[in-house]
Amino acid sequence: MPIRDLFRAATLLLACAVAPLVAARNAPAVDPAAAAAAKPPVPLLWKVTGPGDSRLYLLGSFHLLKPQDYPLSPDVEQAFEASQRIVFELSPEDMQSPQLASRMVQAAVRTDGSELKRDLDAATWQKLQAFAAQNALPLAQMQGMKPWFVGLSISIGQMQKLGLDPALGLDRHFMERAQKTGRKTAGLEDIDTQIGMLDGMTVQEQRQMLSEALDQAGKGDEQARLLHDAWRRGDERLLWTKMAAEMRQQYPQLYQRINTGRNDAWVPKLLPYLQAGQGGTLVVVGTLHLLGNDGVVEKLKAKGYKVERVCAGCRAKR
Repeated sequence: MPIRDLFRAATLLLACAVAPLVAARNAPAVDPAAAAAAKPPVPLLWKVTGPGDSRLYLLGSFHLLKPQDYPLSPDVEQAFEASQRIVFELSPEDMQSPQLASRMVQAAVRTDGSELKRDLDAATWQKLQAFAAQNALPLAQMQGMKPWFVGLSISIGQMQKLGLDPALGLDRHFMERAQKTGRKTAGLEDIDTQIGMLDGMTVQEQRQMLSEALDQAGKGDEQARLLHDAWRRGDERLLWTKMAAEMRQQYPQLYQRINTGRNDAWVPKLLPYLQAGQGGTLVVVGTLHLLGNDGVVEKLKAKGYKVERVCAGCRAKR
């Protein structure tokens, strides 16, 4: 996997943590005519069957979406209607908390008196200066921030230029629907865990992420287009290849921190929902967490649960 693919994948995976900084508003209205003309995305949705009436629906999210990505498929709508509670990476309370943005910025601020330039090589610094001049980026203010924050801010901004909007992300969509319908909600992580995932990156990883964000900005962000298109098609094989497989091989520590370690922590928190009498639970998390032999899907299979892909459109194509 080219290094740019690796850090683009990491950026998309971490977008949920950054989204509240750039999406402190309601989702834009979806044009009914445009929605009717668009085909719903093919869902990355799995059903896990437990004893009695218990079942989990695992839905792979894309954290920034377009208006034409709605409405969702009937499979997803049926899973929502069959669920009494919705579980996310972060609870709606944490996602909507003013503390999330303030604590993230606090973690991103440099406290040793040094400047951003110190952590960057000459070529990356020059690219950042050029980008700042062309895009009205307040470079003087960015000097006081860590590279991960600057890189992710650039990446999210560029994805928004493609029409990908964090206010339309699948997580926010279901948070709003859960609140409107009175469903119970929960989070698999807290604010500190999400921020620690970002701030725990090494300086080298942060530098590479910022460099990659600048490179992708100059190329029209084709990697974000590719991954969004794959998500719309429900192409789990391409998403696994582009987002995880070689990352796991080439950068095992980074992969462990942002993916495997979190999956391992989540599974025990999901098991109580599979006890008899729990009914239906919809779990909405980043797609990467569901894919591969160390994803949540395979981990639940290994525990003896029946897990099946739910995709009427996929069956129709066979």
